[in-house]
Amino acid sequence: MKADLICSGCGATLQSENEEAVGYIPKSALDREQLLCQRCFQLRHYNKNVTVSIDSDDFLKMVSSIYDKEGIVVHLIDIFDVNGTLLSNLRRIVGDKKVFLVVNKIDVLPKSTNFNKLMDWLEREVKQHGLDVEKIFLISAEKGWYVNDLAMALEKERNKQDIYVVGVTNVGKSTFINQLIERSTQMKDAITTSYFPGTTLNFIRIPLDKNSSMIDTPGIVNKKQITHYVSNKDLKIIVPKKEIKPRNYQLNAEQTLFFGGLARLDYIKGKRQTFVGYFSNDLMIHRTKWKNADTLYERHVGKMLSPPNEETLKTLPKLVKQSFRITEPDTDIVFSGLGWVTVVDGNATVDVYYPQGLSVSLRRSFY
Repeated sequence: MKADLICSGCGATLQSENEEAVGYIPKSALDREQLLCQRCFQLRHYNKNVTVSIDSDDFLKMVSSIYDKEGIVVHLIDIFDVNGTLLSNLRRIVGDKKVFLVVNKIDVLPKSTNFNKLMDWLEREVKQHGLDVEKIFLISAEKGWYVNDLAMALEKERNKQDIYVVGVTNVGKSTFINQLIERSTQMKDAITTSYFPGTTLNFIRIPLDKNSSMIDTPGIVNKKQITHYVSNKDLKIIVPKKEIKPRNYQLNAEQTLFFGGLARLDYIKGKRQTFVGYFSNDLMIHRTKWKNADTLYERHVGKMLSPPNEETLKTLPKLVKQSFRITEPDTDIVFSGLGWVTVVDGNATVDVYYPQGLSVSLRRSFY
């Protein structure tokens, strides 16, 4: 493909090799009179916003242009992967603009969730990451829950300024953008009129009124997310689609739980007590004796212990061990991006295994 072919929507150089990269266009579409990358084509003709991924370094270079511009920022994160989706370096990207932290996917949390405790934990996490935000909103982009409240708050605060939507990949940004467009635009057919030849690479501007826009920035690739190491088939298994059903296990010391073959918990020392798993309902959990765990994993990972499937095993980092001494009751062991286990009584020594480079942490339970 000639390098001088560009998308008339976003200005990206067109390519037909990588469907997930910037500027992708199917070869069959190259004969069209107006050349649009797949993302712009889907947005224009189907009101569908297709997320395109770029790495963190390229993203930082691209968005440096917005640092000194006026506007407010919506930072979208995933409630199941706060550590992997919360951008500690956000201020270096957006400057001193007001930031609204929007926490997505609350529709799949169990009904027993105490949202006051959840908000307290989120506020602590934000401070620990060195961020200051105007307000935290809990939403479900999929269900449209509380998006109206957010849209009204943004309209009140933006004062006719642009809104920049920022987030890593796989947080539901496409669905969120479409929900917000429906509630925020004051122009008829705003989506289909939002293309201007030569627009800065892969910023999509969606008019909110005659003078300001909602600006969709590309999803950032963060290698601390488990979603980048699993196949599309496995992703459908580990990402919750419905309300999570807690699964209770009465464990004695020297017993092990496998969460597919992606994570492992060994109960090393403590009295018999309840461990509650909060994972996608499609993810199988297997219990075995600690002394048999290594052999079980070696023989059955990718088979009985799946995901991972064969494709995921090619890219998944090796599982590494961390040890925790849990003293307080109702403590969660959080496998970021996958789920968590509540240790009900506390007073437990556990070893946990998770892919190298990904986060395992402790917190007080929300229940």
